[in-house]
Amino acid sequence: MTTANPIRDFLTRLPLAAIFYAGLVVTLLSVTAFEMTDLAERRQAVAAAADILSQLEGRTRSPAKKADSDSSTVSGSPFLDDATVTVAGATLLQRVAGAVTHAGGNILSSQVELQGPQSKQGFVSVAASCELDQPALQQLLYDLESGMPFLYVDQLEVQAPADAGTPGQKLRVLISVSGQWQGAK
Repeated sequence: MTTANPIRDFLTRLPLAAIFYAGLVVTLLSVTAFEMTDLAERRQAVAAAADILSQLEGRTRSPAKKADSDSSTVSGSPFLDDATVTVAGATLLQRVAGAVTHAGGNILSSQVELQGPQSKQGFVSVAASCELDQPALQQLLYDLESGMPFLYVDQLEVQAPADAGTPGQKLRVLISVSGQWQGAK
């Protein structure tokens, strides 16, 4: 007698082989499912890393240089080029406030220091108290210290929120930034 399905006949004669075959199929399906989820997780990690890389590359170029990607130098004067020290202080305050706002924070108070120990050397300082998220602190420091004019972070005090486990809590940051003013031309 010839049968149309020799595999079924073999498995009905040997039930242990049928159990082994079913176990092998289940094992292969579970390994395939595990590998597919692992592949999807890796794809998400690569996409997240590419997103972070594009953000970092976007911050390395100044806004004036984004159109010209061949040039990697930052243009502008390394000094505060304003007619008076008061205007230089206002320009510095505007630059610090813009960097805090760009990092997603808000300024609570600020003070321009035109008279200080460094003022004899031509430096103008700004002290600002602000609130911002913890990941934005690195972006704020990078934005302040990169580009022109050269700005220096003289003092940085960071206070964590009282309830650090609660989402949405922001860091309180006291930052003192200075830049050199060349004087009237």
